[in-house]
Amino acid sequence: MNKIVTKTRLAEQKSDFLYWQSRSYAERLAALEEIRREYNDWRYTDAEQRFQRVYRVVKLKQS
Repeated sequence: MNKIVTKTRLAEQKSDFLYWQSRSYAERLAALEEIRREYNDWRYTDAEQRFQRVYRVVKLKQS
């Protein structure tokens, strides 16, 4: 793998918005999930992982 470094001025930088618009919805969602997971690992280093709460609404028949 070739490592490439490009030096640019701040005013000449390309927009991240255009890059992310060119990615698929699934790729953007995966990147967001990775950022969220990294943040939670950093923020809550001592917290243990838990199960999510799951709710289900059940409609009962009236008698």
